[in-house]
Amino acid sequence: MPEPTVAGIKPKITELEKGKTYAWCACGDSKDQPFCDGSHQKTEFKPVVFKAEGGKVALCMCKKTKGAPFCDGSHTSL
Repeated sequence: MPEPTVAGIKPKITELEKGKTYAWCACGDSKDQPFCDGSHQKTEFKPVVFKAEGGKVALCMCKKTKGAPFCDGSHTSL
């Protein structure tokens, strides 16, 4: 199974709009990290689409989280 590209070693803290649908990049190749820009089309990966509850969140950039799209601290083991 292929490994995603590590896009960063710290989570991206960002404000999400309540009720808005977002697509989190799972492949790590997007130029619009941590969001999908369609770069996954050349890979086996698919973005994680989710509806935001609103507020500040920590989105995973290392692509190793077990709770995609949110950071679970997996970057600390890189």
